[in-house]
Amino acid sequence: MVNQLHIFNFPFMAQGHMLPALDMANLFTSRGVKVTLITTHQHVPMFTKSIERSRNSGFDISIQSIKFPASEVGLPEGIESLDQVSGDDEMLPKFMRGVNLLQQPLEQLLQESRPHCLLSDMFFPWTTESAAKFGIPRLLFHGSCSFALSAAESVRRNKPFENVSTDTEEFVVPDLPHQIKLTRTQISTYERENIESDFTKMLKKVRDSESTSYGVVVNSFYELEPDYADYYINVLGRKAWHIGPFLLCNKLQAEDKAQRGKKSAIDADECLNWLDSKQPNSVIYLCFGSMANLNSAQLHEIATALESSGQNFIWVVRKCVDEENSSKWFPEGFEERTKEKGLIIKGWAPQTLILEHESVGAFVTHCGWNSTLEGICAGVPLVTWPFFAEQFFNEKLITEVLKTGYGVGARQWSRVSTEIIKGEAIANAINRVMVGDEAVEMRNRAKDLKEKARKALEEDGSSYRDLTALIEELGAYRSQVERKQQD
Repeated sequence: MVNQLHIFNFPFMAQGHMLPALDMANLFTSRGVKVTLITTHQHVPMFTKSIERSRNSGFDISIQSIKFPASEVGLPEGIESLDQVSGDDEMLPKFMRGVNLLQQPLEQLLQESRPHCLLSDMFFPWTTESAAKFGIPRLLFHGSCSFALSAAESVRRNKPFENVSTDTEEFVVPDLPHQIKLTRTQISTYERENIESDFTKMLKKVRDSESTSYGVVVNSFYELEPDYADYYINVLGRKAWHIGPFLLCNKLQAEDKAQRGKKSAIDADECLNWLDSKQPNSVIYLCFGSMANLNSAQLHEIATALESSGQNFIWVVRKCVDEENSSKWFPEGFEERTKEKGLIIKGWAPQTLILEHESVGAFVTHCGWNSTLEGICAGVPLVTWPFFAEQFFNEKLITEVLKTGYGVGARQWSRVSTEIIKGEAIANAINRVMVGDEAVEMRNRAKDLKEKARKALEEDGSSYRDLTALIEELGAYRSQVERKQQD
């Protein structure tokens, strides 16, 4: 179409950033927008099947790849993802230098294709400058919610953790609509230690680019966090559109859900058959995302908790940081003793399929925003176990604002777990969300949010209206630029 709006969508190279970017691309294309996904060569296969299905459905979506300069920054060829270097103090800085070198090839694509907008990840702050070179707006995507963005900004500005005398003393995060309390160790190390590094310099550039970008796209919906959607826009002064949950824009079939992200380590039918054999709301699902790192001592505590709780469970164990031999990940005899009640998946799992099954009663999660949203959209209560990034903020949204979950008591912000949560605390949290009147109340609230999430994306829902407003604004911006060019 001659007048069709064309958006470049440039996600960061990490599983947790690329999945919502693909969902977001489908959301825009479902409304008649042309979307080109930009990624590095290695990640093209991850998108190919989904893009094929979208194109067969009539959506105008395509992909362009650029070369990641691994050798130029001293990385082995094939290292193109944050997931591959997370926790590696030597490789991570090199990877981020490689990320910055993507500016020139991206601008080459902008020059060739002349899209009307560049929608890019927060970890590409330089894309604001790139978009300006071509006279197009840059939309920023953080990958988190307004609550977390607002809380993080308050902590950064006010530094309330400096007013406590010990690591265990709680402080209130100032100026927020709710009284949110944290401890010093739940704040990121680079925030509380105030040490300048390449990473903190990059985060400053991210903040600066947020204020100079055209606006922010948020993978959330107004009814989930109305106080914080308003706060982020009206108090912090951000121009933002809440157009999620992106996940729900895809009317995915079981096969699509099973292959979402990486290839599953278990056959989807096998997994569903196991779930079919269990009673409704009787299974606890445990998964800690693609980047959390657990050691064997912690895995043993989780196993002890599951066994003592007596609940049915599906437990996804991606890896163990201090033990390669998977037979040593669990206490002796654990797998045999729990084979009727438990299903252990070593590797990637079809998470959305599992969470949507009626026998799943709760979700033990690291509180990454993608997983948190998947739990919300499935209508299940959460056992919260944050590790790093904005996960401690997301936990507070779930446990204290929405009241749809209960925490295991994590207190230490760390990319590699240095804190061992005891089995008793884990079992207690599991039983709190699975058994009794409090669990029923949490489940009812969770199911209500599921319904609100679905309605937000329907015609005339809050997210639908926000996306309409954004598309119309981008169209008006394009028309204004074109008129100037003609004059």
